[in-house]
Amino acid sequence: MPFRPRFDCLWCGQAWATRSPGDLEGWAALCPECLGQADENGFLRARLRTALRDRAAAAASAADASGIAELPTTGAAPAVTTPGDWEDWYLRRGPFSRGPVYDGPWSMELDEVTHWLDRQRLGGTIVELGAGKGWWTGLLAEKGELWVHDDDAASLEAARSRLVAHGLLAHLHQRDLLAAPDKQVDAVFAAYLLGAARSRAELGARVSMVLRWLRPGGAFVFVEARAGQDEAVVAGPGRALRTFTPESLVGSLAGAGFGPVETGQTRSSFIFGRAVVPA
Repeated sequence: MPFRPRFDCLWCGQAWATRSPGDLEGWAALCPECLGQADENGFLRARLRTALRDRAAAAASAADASGIAELPTTGAAPAVTTPGDWEDWYLRRGPFSRGPVYDGPWSMELDEVTHWLDRQRLGGTIVELGAGKGWWTGLLAEKGELWVHDDDAASLEAARSRLVAHGLLAHLHQRDLLAAPDKQVDAVFAAYLLGAARSRAELGARVSMVLRWLRPGGAFVFVEARAGQDEAVVAGPGRALRTFTPESLVGSLAGAGFGPVETGQTRSSFIFGRAVVPA
């Protein structure tokens, strides 16, 4: 079945609009709620398997057409920046495509993280740091008053278009992501903000900066690149990204003054979690 940006769910009939061409819902023609029940229903499980196969095949076809070689996902930091942007990164497109054997599991893990974020209880005033073109912004905009920050104006304009297309509202502002906070809020979300640190000292500064954004009792919700047994780096969009183990992330956050830290991880690619400021 081809990708459908808008569809009526094959199981419950609910009308649904996808956020991007990589959304699994558009390949399965199932809304997120029904997709989440695939473990309990044979039809939904079959649709999920077919959707994963079709999406992986489409990604592989695009990669073959571009003639771009594979990139390693671990090892030493690349000597030069990697072409592509965050949209390419999430969709495993262009320089980040490694073929269906690797891209299929990545997409499944990305869906796992997306469903996790969708379940997070966030409210009040929320800040998203480093939104890029708004991959996660639509989910966050439905949870509270969202302030979206990025240092790239063109990316923010793409994020704005994505929000408008889905009838969502947010405050979008171009600013240095490491600048001192201008207010305190109830929640901060960031993807790969910590992993972009070029040194341990910069990592500590980034964690401390996030802490200053938050009111007592506020939550920092994050997505980062998962490490194996030891931290390494991966080739990210235009930069090298640090990978984390749960222990290293908890240590960095606790050392800066965060209270309880909960983390989870997918099989190979993502680590995610929530850290709370003591009330």
